[in-house]
Amino acid sequence: MATLAVRGRACLDLTRPGNAIAAGLLTFTGAFVAGGVSGAPAAVGAAVIATLTATGGGNAINDYFDREIDAINQPERPIPRGDISARGALRFSLVLFGIATAAALTLPAVAIAIAVFNFIALVAYTELFKGLPGVGNALVGYLTGSTFLFGGAAVDRPLGAVTLFGLAAIATLTREIVKDVEDIAGDREEGLRTLPIVIGERRALLIGVAVMVLAVAASGWPYLTGTFGVVYLAVVIPADLVMLGATVRAFTAPRTGQRWLKRGMLLAAVAFVAGRAVVVIGT
Repeated sequence: MATLAVRGRACLDLTRPGNAIAAGLLTFTGAFVAGGVSGAPAAVGAAVIATLTATGGGNAINDYFDREIDAINQPERPIPRGDISARGALRFSLVLFGIATAAALTLPAVAIAIAVFNFIALVAYTELFKGLPGVGNALVGYLTGSTFLFGGAAVDRPLGAVTLFGLAAIATLTREIVKDVEDIAGDREEGLRTLPIVIGERRALLIGVAVMVLAVAASGWPYLTGTFGVVYLAVVIPADLVMLGATVRAFTAPRTGQRWLKRGMLLAAVAFVAGRAVVVIGT
């Protein structure tokens, strides 16, 4: 039987802390880009806590449902390696969802609505949509992008980060397609119908390139409309190049491409923060 320390480490690993912390930072970024951080610090804090714990809970429950696939694709995950039982992972996820719910209920109605919808989407993804060609990918893209919407909604400015939401959602869609290419062996073993399995790896990656080009084109919108200036443009262009390069790289090295896509997405978020910071300083 695993010791308390081993189970504690397993619980931490279940949350994928790097991803959970990144999601919390994205929510803060959404609030900042929307222009409401200084006016509602308590709401921003609650939104970040809700995002951290909901993301951690979502990752844990995903491991619960994916335990048989992970035994093939990712045997180092906590359940396959035997550090925590499937039932223990499920209980831990429910605790995290409870904390997220308590934090979200302190926020404005629009933020609560986003939180409720996202919770339903998380459960639907793990149970219904994960193995459907393209549908699961699009849902994960929405969920990632919605962290920015949630941050804006927490400060009563839900549309303040809508462009950032769109860019993140499309970039994540591409990353999820690349991830499916990487995981094709285990997914085929489990009988899943992911996009690369149904239409082929190359065609799936070509779709990823197409949607990434759309995201890169959309990233220029805040500059063209005058929302952000040249500082934003100077940062978002390198981010666009990293994401485009990573998508092309995925044809020969899916794992490397996926890793650089994530870095490019974070750099794009930095571009929005820089653009907003210049606006704040200038007012």
